[in-house]
Parts: sequence; C-alpha cells; structure tokens
Amino acid sequence: MKTSISIGSAYYNGQDWDQLVAYTMAADRMGVDQAWSAEAWGMDAIVPLAFLAAKTENIRLGTGILQISARVPSMAAMTAQSLDTVSRGRFILGLGVSGPQVVEGLHGAAFARPLSRLREYVEILKIALAGEKVSYEGKTYLLPRPGGEGKPIRLSQPPRPDLPIYLATLGPKSLEMTGELADGWLGTSFLPDHADVFLDHLKAGAEKAGRTLADIDIQTGGYFEVGEDVERLINERKPAMAFTLGAMGSAKTNFYNEAYCRAGYEDTAKEVQGLWVAGKKEEAIRRVPDDLVLQANLIGTEDMVREQLKAYRRVGVNTLRLSTGGSSWPERTAALEAAMDLIQRDARDAA
Repeated sequence: MKTSISIGSAYYNGQDWDQLVAYTMAADRMGVDQAWSAEAWGMDAIVPLAFLAAKTENIRLGTGILQISARVPSMAAMTAQSLDTVSRGRFILGLGVSGPQVVEGLHGAAFARPLSRLREYVEILKIALAGEKVSYEGKTYLLPRPGGEGKPIRLSQPPRPDLPIYLATLGPKSLEMTGELADGWLGTSFLPDHADVFLDHLKAGAEKAGRTLADIDIQTGGYFEVGEDVERLINERKPAMAFTLGAMGSAKTNFYNEAYCRAGYEDTAKEVQGLWVAGKKEEAIRRVPDDLVLQANLIGTEDMVREQLKAYRRVGVNTLRLSTGGSSWPERTAALEAAMDLIQRDARDAA
C-alpha cells in the first residue's frame, strides 16, 4: 500500500513555510509516495508544489484539490503541463468542485450542475493534454467562443495524454463518474466497514468505461497515532469530526455529512450538524460516537491500528493518506516516521 501526506491545509497561509518544506523533504526520504496541496481562500494549490518540486526527488506532487471554478480548463491544462515539467514527471492533477459558499461567494460563479461541469472540465483537459486543438461544445463550456474571432488552439507544450487526473468526489453519481473518467479517487469520509457506499459506485463507473477498480488509485485515510490511552485518542479526534459534520459546507449543503449519512450514521450526523449550526459546539462534540471516530481514523493500540490497516487493504484501498500529530515540526516529522515504520512493518508481515 502506498502512502501520502497533505501539504498545509485548505486554509494554510504559509506560516512556518521553511519547516513545512523540511517536513516534506523528510517525507520524501522516508519513502512517502505522494504529497498533496490544497486550496480554499489561503495559499493556492499550485505555487507550493512548484517550490517543492525543486526540493524533492521522488515524492509525487498533487493538487488536492484544484478548484475547477477558479480556473478555466485550458489554463488548468497549461498549469498541469508546466508542473509536470518542473517536477520531472511527478505531477498529479487533482480536481474538485468545492462548494457553493466558495464557488458563489469567492469566485462569483454559479454552483449549479457541478457534476456535469466537472465532466466537461475533465473532457476538455483530456483534449488539451492529448495535444489536440481545443474545441468543445457543452452545457457549461463552449470553445471557441462563438460569434467572435476565436479559433481552436493547440497548446504548445508537449502532449501529456497520460498525465494522471484524480477526482475528489463523494456523491453516488460523482463517484460513478470518477470510476468512468479518472485515474484516481481522493476519498474522504471513508469508513472501511461501509466501503460499498463509495466503491460500488466507483466500480459501476469503471465498468461503464470497460475498466475495473484495479485501474483506479483508491486513496483515503485519516489521522494516525498509536497509543495505549485509547479514550484520549478518541476524545482528541471528536472536535474534528464534529466540525466535519457541522461546518464543512453550509447547513444546506454538506457533502461530508451526507456521505456519513449514507454509511449508516444519518441520525448522528444530522444531530451533530444541528447542534453545531445552532452554536452548541461542545454539545455537538460530545454527541460524536466513539465508533465513528475509530472507523474514520487509524488510532489506538498497535494491534488496533494494524486491524484498521488490514481493513483498508481488504476493501481495496491502494494509497493511505496520513495525518499525524505533534505540536512542532520536529514532533510531526517524528510522528510521520513512526507511522511509516509501522505501515512498512505491517506490509512486510502481510506479504
């Protein structure tokens, strides 16, 4: 099983940048396979990766995710080609639709029809990356623009038809589209015991395109920490879960909450969201059940974590995305090293 980490977060503003770079370089030396940047309204997803491309040697660098409403497809293709060049073929293009609060509030674009917009976006990207003239007629995108002087244009950089495209999706229809079109899935809200909620739709999409799940890098994970005080580990993760259920999106549109609902936690997910939206955050945190936290993360005793690793392998997860703790960058680096050591030892034992 491969491993990956996140660079900063969706809200990262560049604080402690030099230490984050050192952390990523250490991850590269440890054998971590991928590093993913993010963007919301802090640092963008591109510039950090361009810098890290010059500081690392083997680790693959991906956008996790590029917001499609923030860039037209042709610019995303040009950027992907450029990053693939400066990273010497280590770039992965991760895409997502974001949410209505960001799309409509920050970018001034309509959030309507996000699924069809994402499909058209990927189709245009594939045309551009294949080195073909960009000509497309869809419900959202029409290239070239009619009635003017525009003409179909071929990007001048060398074609990269095999540049991997990953999608961050959660809903049934978007998961099916991911299985049909993408090289990888950037999964969240994933519970191994309820993997079918996601993987059945990915499989259906893959089969529609004449593929199987084996053709898709299924990537997901959670917070990783080994310890004997399991109660402490659970309680420390409850605020993050309550935030996900209650604040990752608006009260009307929260894709993460909906995913947990489909996994059998509807009553809990809706109750926690209602408490959070009402300002009762401490009560919302207390309402998060222990078993949900344990399933959504890799925490507990070494035996418990090994069982969770086995569960991920059993359902077909290819890449484990790791989040580790620590109050300083040296502590975070040590925590990542400990996690990698256990994962590598577990892989050898399972072989």
